[in-house]
Amino acid sequence: QVQLVESGGGLVQAGASLRLSCTASGRTFSTNFMGWFRQAPGKEREFVADINRNGGTTNYADSVKGRFTISRDNSKNTVFLQMNNLKPEDTAVYTCAADAGRGPYRYWGQGTQVTVSS
Repeated sequence: QVQLVESGGGLVQAGASLRLSCTASGRTFSTNFMGWFRQAPGKEREFVADINRNGGTTNYADSVKGRFTISRDNSKNTVFLQMNNLKPEDTAVYTCAADAGRGPYRYWGQGTQVTVSS
């Protein structure tokens, strides 16, 4: 099992920046990709970004490319999401996820709220 705990959410104005963190514990050696998803009120959960274990592969949703950067520190079992130039449409609950080495995401955090005011 892998446990994920997110932090760093908050209320900011449009144009501001936030950095989310997700720290994993448990069988972290079994994971490869870690990523971020978000869900806005009344909408389905959507993919934001992910990164593989060695950091050599990253993927981003088109809506956040050029504004968000995902990174990880394996020594701390932590993945980060640096969010710049935030927009009101970025408002959502952001959830961290990890796979089990391959295949779909298996482990999910509780989520952290990000609210961007206009």
